Amino acid sequence: MANGTRVSERWFNAALWLVALLFAGFLIGLGSLVVGDLPQVEHRYTVDQFLDPEPARASAAALKQIRREQDDARRQAEAAQLALDAARSATESARETFANWLKTRNATQRVDQDPGLVARTEGLDQLKAAERAVEERLEGLNRTAFELGEREAALSAADGALQAEAQARLDSAERGQELRVFGYRLALTLPLLILAGWLLMKRRRTRNWPFVWGFAFAAAFAFFVELVPYLPSYGGYVQYGVGAVLTLVGGRAAINALHAYRERQALVEARPDAERRTEIATDEALARLARKVCPGCERGIALDDPATNFCPHCGLGVFERCSACAQRKSTFERFCRGCGERRMVTAAVTG
Repeated sequence: MANGTRVSERWFNAALWLVALLFAGFLIGLGSLVVGDLPQVEHRYTVDQFLDPEPARASAAALKQIRREQDDARRQAEAAQLALDAARSATESARETFANWLKTRNATQRVDQDPGLVARTEGLDQLKAAERAVEERLEGLNRTAFELGEREAALSAADGALQAEAQARLDSAERGQELRVFGYRLALTLPLLILAGWLLMKRRRTRNWPFVWGFAFAAAFAFFVELVPYLPSYGGYVQYGVGAVLTLVGGRAAINALHAYRERQALVEARPDAERRTEIATDEALARLARKVCPGCERGIALDDPATNFCPHCGLGVFERCSACAQRKSTFERFCRGCGERRMVTAAVTG
């Protein structure tokens, strides 16, 4: 049995579904921009905003001074090391010269009475004393560097404690900010989702149904997809919780609708056959017959059997003989396929 819907209507319906998808796509793009830009309503925090000003400035100044002193001590130590290397080199050179002089000298008198030997020995002692003086100065500089390092470590630890405290405050403030931004996003997407559900229940069969479905697609995408990257640690509970509540509400509505449908069908099936046929739209009846189901109770019928004229489940007449040519035709077709005779509709008789 052919579908009663016109070919043009089917194309128009396909075009309207395309309109719904395009409308949903534009709304999704707009929603992603709005959801992504919502954090701009909050200002960005930095660690410096949560530091105690006076202790932080004092610690920074002390560390800066110590590091300047360390740089000075390091430069002086490098200069002292160069001087020590030069003094050691001079001492070693003088010692080698003295040793060579002893080997070649022709001693003609007592060694301890030799004025040249005494002078050379005193020269070596002076060089050694100068070398030792440089070593002592270098050791002092090293002690100063060590003390500065200890002071720097203590100040760095204190400054680290201040930074850690400020970081803890920053983390707390950012968590609060994250919750507020999530609240903004939730306050935007959840009402849209609820409105979309209401529109689907109340307006999906109106002439503006493409926009209803497009808005519903966009709202569902915004809540269940676009909200995902911005969820806090417990945000999934909100998302899945709302999804579970909506499923529960929708499921209960579907269950109630099913029971109400069964009750209506039971009342309809108890009414006369002619009266029931007048209340079923022709296109809807022909579409159901094309699926081989009864237009009244929507149960299966053996339409291939030429002897089947009534629904065995509810008794609705689905086939009859044409009054003009006696050809078998559907009771819902307005014209006979064999002779084109218009079907005479008889009014239902009520008692």
